[in-house]
Amino acid sequence: MLVVATEDFALYHGLVGELRDRGVAFTTVEPGDDLPDCDAVLAGPDDAVPEDVPVVRADPDDPRAAVEEALALLRGGSGRTVVGVDPGDRPGVAVLVGDTVVAAFHVPLADAAATVREEVADAPDPLVRIGDGARLQGAKVIDALPDVPVELVDETGTTPYLGTGARGMGDVLAAVNIARLSGERVDSRDIEPTPGELQAIKNRSRERSEDGRTISEALARRVAAGELTVEEALAEHRED
Repeated sequence: MLVVATEDFALYHGLVGELRDRGVAFTTVEPGDDLPDCDAVLAGPDDAVPEDVPVVRADPDDPRAAVEEALALLRGGSGRTVVGVDPGDRPGVAVLVGDTVVAAFHVPLADAAATVREEVADAPDPLVRIGDGARLQGAKVIDALPDVPVELVDETGTTPYLGTGARGMGDVLAAVNIARLSGERVDSRDIEPTPGELQAIKNRSRERSEDGRTISEALARRVAAGELTVEEALAEHRED
C-alpha cells in the first residue's frame, strides 16, 4: 500500500487523482504523523516524513511521475521504459514500464513526437518502437526524435479485434503490442511516396480549397515530405 503525506494542497489532489485513476490502494496521513504499514510514501520536496520506508519526493508540477516511481517500487523494480507508436493521422501511443502499461494516448500526428519526448524525458534508458505501417506519418515521428533510440517494428497483426464498446481503441492497443515487439534500430526513414499517397494528398487539397483547386504533384511531394502543410501548398499553388 502507498501513503500520501503532504501539506501541499495542490500536490495532494494531484497525487490522489493519479492514484485513483489507476485503482491503487492508498491512504493519507499528515506529515510527521506515524505511518501505517506501507510499501512507500509519496511526499512533497519539503514535507517531513520518516525515512524508515521508501519515500518518493513528488514534483508539484508532475505528480504522475512520482506515482509511476512509487508503483515501480511496488513492482520490485522499474523495468525499462518502452514507448510504442502506431503511426497514422492520429497515432496511438502507449508507454510501458517493464510489462506494465503506465500511460496511453491518441493524439494528432503533429503532437505525437512531443508526447513521446515528454514520456521518455526522465527515463534512464528509454526505447521507442514505431510500427512500419503508415510510412509517411511514421517517418515524420522518427525524424522528430533524433536523440531517442528508435526501432522500426513489423506491425503485422498488432491491431486486435475490437468488440462492442471498444471503438476508437484500436490504435492505442496496437501501440501496446508494437511496444512489446523487437524491431530494427533506425535513425531516419527516407521513403518515396507512392502514386496513391500523392493522389490522396492532391485529393485532400481539392477538398480543402474554397475554389476546388488541386495542387501539383511537386507540391504534393513537399507535403508528403513534411515541408509544407496542405494549406501552405494551396497558398503556393495560388501564387504560381
